Amino acid sequence: MPDILIIGASRGIGLGLAQEFAGRDWSVTATVRDLAKADAVRAIGGKVALAAVDIADPTSSAALAESLSGRGFDAVVINAGVGGPQANPRAVGHQDFADLFVTNALAPVRLAEMLVKLVKPQTGVIGFMTSQLGSVANNTGGGMELYRASKAALNSFTRSFAARHRDKGLSILSLHPGWVKTDMGGAGADIDVATSAKGLADRVEQAVGAHQEAYLDYAGVVLPW
Repeated sequence: MPDILIIGASRGIGLGLAQEFAGRDWSVTATVRDLAKADAVRAIGGKVALAAVDIADPTSSAALAESLSGRGFDAVVINAGVGGPQANPRAVGHQDFADLFVTNALAPVRLAEMLVKLVKPQTGVIGFMTSQLGSVANNTGGGMELYRASKAALNSFTRSFAARHRDKGLSILSLHPGWVKTDMGGAGADIDVATSAKGLADRVEQAVGAHQEAYLDYAGVVLPW
């Protein structure tokens, strides 16, 4: 039975991924920030285990990695992220800016560095949940400037992470889930969580053992950096 760790699974896309992989007979370890608010994950049943982590807190991230010591995951998907302030760069406060970039850009890669030794070499996959809005090449219309920049920073960190760990033979994926009907995406989004989760799970399964480095959407479309 293949084994996956999903970071940020209490709701939305992360919860959808936990449900999808459990339905595919993967053994799932799903993390939440607050174990008291994990009823939706517990309701999945089957081979789903819970763990707690706040990825913005390096001490919490280190504790998670230590608690999983000795495991060998076929895949790790780091899904946590926030929409952040909607102000333009001139108006945003320093602390709001810092919180956004720590959560969306620094924290996922910092956690991946702690977890990479737990991913099976030569076959394993690490997926970072990004956005098509992180594409610098596609940014011709502006808008959502701070969120875009945080995801562009994540993409840059991810490329460097992949280069640094290339000798391990892993697949490193930057994944755009689509515009999804979640608390962040809103009710007017294009697709539901189940559609996004199915596509993302397909991308992860196809990357196992493929030694792939790519920026993809949930349907497998390659996105420009």
